[in-house]
Amino acid sequence: MGICQKTPEIEALTRSLRRFIETELHPVEHRIETMQEAVAEFIEPLREKAKKLGFYAMNMPAEVGGGGLGTLEMCFAEEQIGRTSPVLIRQVFGQVYLMLMACKGAQRERYLLPTVRGERNCCMAISEPNAGSDAANITTTAEPKGDGFVINGLKHFISDGDRADYAIVLAVTDRAKRVKGGITAFLVDKGTPGFTVGSSQKMMGQRGVGHVELHFTNCQVGPDQVLGEIGQGFPMIFASVSRVRLAQIGARAVGMSGRLLDLCTAYASERHQFGNKIGEFQMVQEMLADMATEMYAARTMVLSTAADVDAGVDCREKVSMVKLFASEMVNRVADRAVQIFGGMGVCRDLPIERFYRDSRVLRIYDGTSEIQRSRIATTLLRGGAAALGLD
Repeated sequence: MGICQKTPEIEALTRSLRRFIETELHPVEHRIETMQEAVAEFIEPLREKAKKLGFYAMNMPAEVGGGGLGTLEMCFAEEQIGRTSPVLIRQVFGQVYLMLMACKGAQRERYLLPTVRGERNCCMAISEPNAGSDAANITTTAEPKGDGFVINGLKHFISDGDRADYAIVLAVTDRAKRVKGGITAFLVDKGTPGFTVGSSQKMMGQRGVGHVELHFTNCQVGPDQVLGEIGQGFPMIFASVSRVRLAQIGARAVGMSGRLLDLCTAYASERHQFGNKIGEFQMVQEMLADMATEMYAARTMVLSTAADVDAGVDCREKVSMVKLFASEMVNRVADRAVQIFGGMGVCRDLPIERFYRDSRVLRIYDGTSEIQRSRIATTLLRGGAAALGLD
């Protein structure tokens, strides 16, 4: 069996996932963008079904109640998950951060385990108005006070910040050290004095989920709310970044592209213009062929790199290449899909225009395309193709 082939167990899982997504989620995708206030009531039955089927928190280790999937296995699953709305993905399948595995002692019962069970919701508070891709330059501070800390600062673009029960907050604890031991992660509960949810930031895509500001004004936390070790917040993020970029961006981009390609192929086989099916026109065939070819290239990159990660290979630069190529690939696929569907491609009666909007942010969050190109080029200039594993 090839290293990137599915095991019988993963084949069964992905078939079940595909069936659940097509029967349960596709029919309700159009509702989610306009139901901000009623999301919890609307989502809960779907989330419960996902839990019963073993689809919730699949990225977390089995010993804490998660699915226990490795990186390659998670990419196979995320490819299917990418075939539906990003908003449904977050709320039905659970946005459970691997960083929570750093929970110790009572933190496990207070944060980790109930989050894996879907009883508590978490958000990740890193981005700030002047520190997006440049997360090393966050200005939110956590000053020592007694045996705890006082947090002050502003976070923004925090997905699920409105509905989360607590936040993982990155703050500077040593201005001199910063990323070299001066940034710490904290677990901060909603309702903590000084922690308030600010305005909701309306987005072009991924509607139906809150993207909000979080304000911290003399917000006092105890020593039991430090996640991991003091000063080790930044390394903790990067310990899981490869899996996140491969699965939640790379594999999902492949899944989004697969859904669009299926829709376009069916439409090109049915839609007639000038007495012919549009799939018979050479320029439409060219677009379909390019969509399929680029999707195949991205999928191969995702699975090959995921297998390397599982094997313990340091392939951070390859992950950057995957993130870059897959995020830009799905945007090209979405653009061609709009072109093939013509007027119907920009009509909200079909999912094409929503995928077009939702896919755009993949080139921005978790490191912009420019950041990925800079990292790849820097490594290449220092060590040549061999440094990228391309020799």
